[in-house]
Amino acid sequence: MSEPEKKEVSDKEKETAKQDEKEKDTAQGGKKTPLGDKAKPGSGKAKPGSGKRSGTPSKGNKGAADKGRATPKGNAKAKTKEDVKAPTPVPAGETEEEDEGLPEGCTPLFMSTKSQEIYSCVCDTDVTEDNPIKVIMKSDIMEDFRMRAAVCDFHPVKQDVQDFPSDEIVIVYDPDFKFGQNFYIALTEEAKDKILNPLGPEGEGGEGGAAAQEEEVVYKYTPPESKEWVSQGSEKEIKEENVVENRRRIKISARRIRKEFGAPCNFKDRNVADAKDAYIECTAYDDRTYDLKRVELDKGVQAVPELIEQGTNTDWRYPRNANTQYYPREYSETEKETVEKSTDLQTFAKDMVPRFELALQQNEIMDVFYIDWLHLGDADGSFGNKADNHLKEYQSFTDLQFSKDRTITAIQWHPTIKGVVAVAVAEKLSFDERIDHCAKVIMTPSLILIWSFTDPIHPQLLLEAPDDIYSFQFSPSDPNIICGGCYNGQVVLWDISAHADRLKQQRGNNRNKKSNVLPGFEDPNALKTPVVRYCAVSSIENSHRAAITDIQWVPDHMELNRMGVPQENRSLQCCQIMTCATDYSVLVWDTRPAKGPGQIITTKESDKGPKNPIGVPNTFKHLDLSWKPILKVTLHKSEPGGDHSPTKFTIQEKQGDRGSLGKAMDGVDTSKDPAMGGGYYTKPGSGKDKRTLQSVKTHFYVGTEDGEIVYVDWMPQKDQDTGKIQTPKPDFYHSIHDGPISTLQRSPFFKDVVLCIGGWTYTLWKESVNSGPILQSSASTVKLSAGHWSPSRPGVFYIAKVDGSVDVWDLLDKTHEPCMTQNVSPVPITSLYPFPVSQKQHLMAVGDSAGTLHILEIPWSLRQPTANEYTGISNYFEREVKRRAFVVSRWDFRELEKREIEQEHKRKMGIAPNIQLSEEEIEYRQKQEYAAYVDEENSFLRELGLKDDDEPLPET
Repeated sequence: MSEPEKKEVSDKEKETAKQDEKEKDTAQGGKKTPLGDKAKPGSGKAKPGSGKRSGTPSKGNKGAADKGRATPKGNAKAKTKEDVKAPTPVPAGETEEEDEGLPEGCTPLFMSTKSQEIYSCVCDTDVTEDNPIKVIMKSDIMEDFRMRAAVCDFHPVKQDVQDFPSDEIVIVYDPDFKFGQNFYIALTEEAKDKILNPLGPEGEGGEGGAAAQEEEVVYKYTPPESKEWVSQGSEKEIKEENVVENRRRIKISARRIRKEFGAPCNFKDRNVADAKDAYIECTAYDDRTYDLKRVELDKGVQAVPELIEQGTNTDWRYPRNANTQYYPREYSETEKETVEKSTDLQTFAKDMVPRFELALQQNEIMDVFYIDWLHLGDADGSFGNKADNHLKEYQSFTDLQFSKDRTITAIQWHPTIKGVVAVAVAEKLSFDERIDHCAKVIMTPSLILIWSFTDPIHPQLLLEAPDDIYSFQFSPSDPNIICGGCYNGQVVLWDISAHADRLKQQRGNNRNKKSNVLPGFEDPNALKTPVVRYCAVSSIENSHRAAITDIQWVPDHMELNRMGVPQENRSLQCCQIMTCATDYSVLVWDTRPAKGPGQIITTKESDKGPKNPIGVPNTFKHLDLSWKPILKVTLHKSEPGGDHSPTKFTIQEKQGDRGSLGKAMDGVDTSKDPAMGGGYYTKPGSGKDKRTLQSVKTHFYVGTEDGEIVYVDWMPQKDQDTGKIQTPKPDFYHSIHDGPISTLQRSPFFKDVVLCIGGWTYTLWKESVNSGPILQSSASTVKLSAGHWSPSRPGVFYIAKVDGSVDVWDLLDKTHEPCMTQNVSPVPITSLYPFPVSQKQHLMAVGDSAGTLHILEIPWSLRQPTANEYTGISNYFEREVKRRAFVVSRWDFRELEKREIEQEHKRKMGIAPNIQLSEEEIEYRQKQEYAAYVDEENSFLRELGLKDDDEPLPET
């Protein structure tokens, strides 16, 4: 640097020093900093103004930075002597009040009395306000995780504890609940060192630490100012650092013999293993002798992009149609014979036959069209291992207040929000016990608990019902609408749209959240689980006379009129519900208003009018206490002696399968209101503009309380005997099971295959087979309580038993016994529901009679279908149908053989055999009987004087 430049820099440094002295005098003459703002050494958070100075560097420093030379801490703000202010003395008799926050790397932790005893950190005994620090071994916490799982108080910070590098974890007792809990835990090594050594290495000497505490440092922030660019020579350094060619380029000369130029090349195929120079592989290896000394480099760069303007232009060619026509080139007969007899063709065929056979063998061994990229997710590194073949305990839910000592009657996963599951709980009382303890039953709330994986201790929502719920279901088109069936036979509707955001919150968002309210004015109900009251209930006079055991939403693409005729639903919103109870009937309910023209009632319009004082939405206000079914299906028996008592039913149409609509979807407005359920309440019109769905099958299966399977048509017909419009008698019914039907479900892959569980056996039915089930299991040693098809494998289904175990059946493996049995609960299991959370994780919800909901993770082998499993199961069902037809034909043959033997026996005994009349003889006899009847009628009318001989009878 030249002498003028040095002089200029020194003058600027002097000006900067004078300016800093003025700022120092101004700071000392200003208001003194209160002692309460003094930063405490060792605290985790720095106070505002106690950080490092964040100003622009001085001009002298600017030159150093301009040269590209880095200080030890880069552009960190350094503390200077001018920034230090004398400490303010503390008056006598006053104490220092320190407003410190939660140290960095720490989090509040609540420890119950049981956990304090386990870790020997009982409050005010093992840890006190004077000695609040406790060191706990990490191995003890991991052992507690294994023993108590989610009940462990360290479960909220489980992942942080597992990732903690040291074997000792520090917790600090917080007697005043300054940070919201009675303890806080250090989750980083820096936080642990600050807690154990609050004064740092300088405070160990005594005097140095005291001097650091008494010294008060005040920093002043100087905002940066924009200044003109002054060249200090940095552009020269950048230019010097540019890469410039300063060495001669390497020249390579290639020579070849003159006669080889232009010579023809003969290429041929050869095996790489035949010659040494055919293939050279350079594999990577670690060179131990390699040594490279890293040289420290001083570089500079200036990021100024170069602007380049470019343009292009394309020739626009007018599109036009073009075609061509050609004739195939064919050999003549003479040419064909010449080619076939040529030696070249024969030689070529002989040479190619071995290679062709090898290619065919390779195609048989492996699939050449197999796309590896699409099957990368099937590797062992996904959820679970392929070797795992048992159900793993993933989570468990129970509430000491609402679900303890109560049985779980139904389970439903939320259709759209992952990790949310709802369960219905009921009292474990018989009908007589309910009557004896009616006062207790009335005072006990009937609830549906909605759990979320984000909070395994407290339910997210509580749905209140007039009586215990035995079946419920989310609406497929609007998950915020829930229907349920009560023990007293009423149908209930809930609308949880106001609480939908609560279910979507992440872990801890609704709890442990500090509220900015004044002390003493906290809302005691802020963290309580909200209770949602039902917004509509059916009329008790028009409801079932017994407990509703099954309830289902009619698919959104269809609806039933009052005559049971299936019609298309143009709104594509679920608006009808089917229920069954043991009062011999299946009812169909419509959630839309009964009268008025077809129009859409939005949620905003339905909320108009006076608000309900208890916050119940007006979504179904038009149905409350006046709701009536639009269709009643009575299950009469084919012979006298009572009716069937249904417990479960299933229809062939399923949600999402809109193949029955056909071309009716063209021109249909499927748009929805932005609000939840905006197009949900479509009033039914006259039905003239709705098309009847001819392909919808109106027959459905019903399981009864006596273990019978009934196949009946829900469309009422005119009775030939009485002339009344009523439900026809069942097409067939079979008494197969030895107990009430607890599960009746169609396969998600074959809509005509039905799984039925009742008593001690299970059966599989096919809709086209009326003679009986295509598969029937042997009687189990333990009573079966529930079952469900696998959502991903066509041949797998799960069956729960009253001994607390779950059987897994795989029809491809074996059909005479389950492929796996696993114990889940010590009490009887009442219901189970597998659900695909994602493509790589399937969970199963299992409810027992003790009120506990178990969440099990399904292993890879039970969620991943095998190759051609669908085809194999389909072929198996077809074979069983043929076997069933063969059994029926053998029954008919044996019956005919039995009649022939009886006739032969009667012939030998001298008894006249029964004469079999032909159709002509039967018709002739009927005509004779009718003529005799007419003559007798005429004579009777003549005796009464109502008819003359010449007057003809009126024709009927």
